[in-house]
Amino acid sequence: MRKMKKIEAVIRPEKLNEVKDALAESGFPGLTAYEVKGRGRQKGLALSYRTSEYRVDMLPKTKIELVVKKEDVDKVIEIILKVSKTGSIGDGKIFVLPVDEVVRVRTGERGKDAV
Repeated sequence: MRKMKKIEAVIRPEKLNEVKDALAESGFPGLTAYEVKGRGRQKGLALSYRTSEYRVDMLPKTKIELVVKKEDVDKVIEIILKVSKTGSIGDGKIFVLPVDEVVRVRTGERGKDAV
């Protein structure tokens, strides 16, 4: 079955609508989005308030997930990169994982038909 892949992307929250719209326009309307917090190499941000400096080490991010056919993976990655990349630290990451099975709960359809 391994002809489908799950793409998980952690992006800046302000980029969600742009990414969602670009994916939908390219034929990938279905996704799940979560509000998450995380940190990467930058280990958060150092902020100042009045005379004190403090560190916020868990920054708000958005995680999107979608399952696509194996042959669509590069296209989806390219869309996410093009739309969400700012060139600054904290732009996020994209992960690609194998999908063994998909079942549509309403109909019981399996595999590509369930996506």
